[in-house]
Amino acid sequence: MDSKSVREFIRKEVPDWDDELMATARFKAFSGQRSDWEPKFHFWKDLIIKISRHVGLFVISPSQVKNEWFNRGGLTPLCLDHVLFVMYNEGEITRISDVADPYSGRMSQLFRKVKGLMNRSTMTSEGILLEDRVILTTLLKERADEVVKFLSESHWTLSCIVTRKKFESMCGGQEEAHAVLSYLSGCGKGQYLSTYKKELIEGIKVSLSSAVVSSVSSLDFDTLHLIWTQEKLQQQLDMIDRRWEKSRQSALVSLKSGNKKLALRHAREMKLGTENREKCTSLLNRVEEVLSVIANAESTKKVTEAIQIGARAIKENKISVEEVQLCLEELDESIDSQKQVEMALESAPCSGIEDEDIEEEFRKLELEVGNENLKDPICEAAVSDTTGSDESLTEALSNLKLVDAAPEGSAIQKFGVPAKNKDSNSSMFEAA
Repeated sequence: MDSKSVREFIRKEVPDWDDELMATARFKAFSGQRSDWEPKFHFWKDLIIKISRHVGLFVISPSQVKNEWFNRGGLTPLCLDHVLFVMYNEGEITRISDVADPYSGRMSQLFRKVKGLMNRSTMTSEGILLEDRVILTTLLKERADEVVKFLSESHWTLSCIVTRKKFESMCGGQEEAHAVLSYLSGCGKGQYLSTYKKELIEGIKVSLSSAVVSSVSSLDFDTLHLIWTQEKLQQQLDMIDRRWEKSRQSALVSLKSGNKKLALRHAREMKLGTENREKCTSLLNRVEEVLSVIANAESTKKVTEAIQIGARAIKENKISVEEVQLCLEELDESIDSQKQVEMALESAPCSGIEDEDIEEEFRKLELEVGNENLKDPICEAAVSDTTGSDESLTEALSNLKLVDAAPEGSAIQKFGVPAKNKDSNSSMFEAA
């Protein structure tokens, strides 16, 4: 977001921002005891956090904050260096250089942490403004929670593994991912892992529950390799789809211009792309099946462990089988009662609704359908024109012997259309 948009947001948050008397008081340097400037400090601190949250940033540049965000006709807050310095001392700001490297060993992380503590004791207010980038710790925690929540929505296991590239895209960049992973590692919720399979494959293991992430196992390395392969195959499919669509458009242009020889070449490229897509899709399906088996096996393992824990708890507390059976029967009765209530509510007539109201709504629906029917001839004409164009192209390609009959089990039958999105699937092969 540019500085102009930030200033517009500030005016919404601070209605008296353009008031000269208020601006003069706010832009002054702090003086006296903390009790004298405490309210002004909280004003600037809260405003910095609000703007950063609004623009979706938790890594900011102090010089940009002072010289661009809060610049009023060339005037900048004289107190801002003091504000940032106090935030730094209170742990609300962290320097990028002080963040432990989550991709290195534990000794290196410990050394970086000790170095950060030493630098904190010698930091000055002027030194904060000289920092290129700093981290707002409150917003860092929020971003880490958002990443874990996003992963939880697509995984039903207690932990998951993602490639480093995908993790960086979720965090908003390499620098942001470095900070988020450092925070998760410090909380015991994230761990970096890597393996070498002809090339370096890097990934992140994230705990999706309140428990700390489990130690990396050999299965985790294999899972990372499979996930990395899955992403590579998907990228390959996307590239094939783009090339197929480009060849299709070129074939259409060539036919319209009467260049049948060039159209034949593009049609062959389309057919080759279809075959390559079928092979790539087959491999992708196999990889996804293996990943699904691994996830199901992990879920089954957790269920088995839960059953074992339950059995051990029953034994330790000397609960008889008859008591457990009685509890289950009571639970079944409660469920049956709830179902009877729901059925009674569903079968009860709707009160307060007259027949005239229903008839009026029905007339409105009939009117809407009538209006749509009036528009149908135009739509049918457009569809007819499109179909005629596609049929003409198909006939022309057939005369040139560009398209062969799709054999049983071909990519057209199995996987539909090699398109990146579903909306374009139905038209790609029809036009070809």
